[in-house]
Amino acid sequence: MKQTLLATTLAALALAGTASAQTAADLGHSLTPMGAIKAGNADGTIPAWTGGLTTPMPGYVPGGPRQDPFASEKPLVSITASNVDRYESKLAAGTVAMIRTLPGYHVDVYPTHRTFAAPQYIYDNAIANAGRAHLSENGQDVVGALLSVPFPIPHSGNEAVWNHIIRWRGSQLQRTVDNAITTPSGDYSITRWHEQIMFPYNIPGLSNPAKWDSLFWQEVQEPPRIAGQLTLVISHQDPFEQPREAWTYNPGERRVRRAPEINYDTPVQNTDGLETVDDYDMYNGAIDRYDWKLVGRKELYIPYNTYKFQDPSVKYTDIIKPQAVNPDLIRFELHRVWVVEGTLKAGVRHIYARRTFYIDEDSWQIAISDRYDSRGTLWRTALAMIEEAPEVPLLGADGYEFVDLLAHRYLVQGMHSQEGHAPTYNGTSLTPSDFTADALRRIGRR
Repeated sequence: MKQTLLATTLAALALAGTASAQTAADLGHSLTPMGAIKAGNADGTIPAWTGGLTTPMPGYVPGGPRQDPFASEKPLVSITASNVDRYESKLAAGTVAMIRTLPGYHVDVYPTHRTFAAPQYIYDNAIANAGRAHLSENGQDVVGALLSVPFPIPHSGNEAVWNHIIRWRGSQLQRTVDNAITTPSGDYSITRWHEQIMFPYNIPGLSNPAKWDSLFWQEVQEPPRIAGQLTLVISHQDPFEQPREAWTYNPGERRVRRAPEINYDTPVQNTDGLETVDDYDMYNGAIDRYDWKLVGRKELYIPYNTYKFQDPSVKYTDIIKPQAVNPDLIRFELHRVWVVEGTLKAGVRHIYARRTFYIDEDSWQIAISDRYDSRGTLWRTALAMIEEAPEVPLLGADGYEFVDLLAHRYLVQGMHSQEGHAPTYNGTSLTPSDFTADALRRIGRR
């Protein structure tokens, strides 16, 4: 075990040292425009990035399910409780815990495909941001960035976390998805919600694009007892100058109310406490309650190109199994990630005393998040089902699994295989005027 830990540490330090010697001049050359190492690794298990996946599969219909371009591939290895020690150096702590403690749980590792792609203006602005973006004086906010990740060559944990928060996510997102809250026995309840989200920061030419990080609207559609609940959240680029604003509409009261706080460790509505507000999208909101340390790059098995999870042939009963999502439906690949450790600051409150993020170097999407309680015990782990939407192009999470390792239950969020359609990211129908308390009031009274 000590030798494995030493080897892992040395490998991480080697990768971190390589990054420290890189400069903005390397972007678009030895580095991708987003700051990832363009070359593959020494043994060929991670290929070079050559532009990603930008062409949908034949027969793709806009708004319809995305086909799996790698459906014919077979796993290279299946990691189980019997062989996990051999692969532990390339697994997140939460993934190891799932393999060791959940009966029959396994990780199937497939060939790696670096499918990340984005529009050219996102690449151009990532490179430009390397020379113009910086953190605010207090280190908590971003100044001078436009339209793309602010720090393609990060020098601190704060910069890496901000890259995730305002990474390329498309101009807007519309989706109807189903979510399951499970019990230790395997029983579950389903909620369905429709979400509309604008990402003004990523929209060229929008008036005052730096004002907002995201504009979020959600309607609960099932079960009937809570159908019609509405939530509106406006997240600002600078959460200290302008804190997050939120409103809710309860159909029983037929009133729009200002929410007192939707931030930090406030439980997300209708998740039975398995997800905090800042867990949403793996992490969002203000970063000020943690000291963030940039540990360095590391090769890690993470969920990637997980098209099978949302395949229309897959029923929710195929996905939802006791204690964890069916591991047969989650494709893992070996990718380089940035490791960021967050330690709760003295004198502030949060249910998580420590967090570890494993951030995909190509897209800046957090792939896995491990969270620890106040005793230092690994409490929860979350996995993002990462895949490319080549029609945009965009790589992001299309579904999430939030696992409570101590309570032996989990939340699976964002299922849509039985909905008949997939989330869309590149529409133009939404405007900032759709995200106001008055608009929420009108929708609620329809």
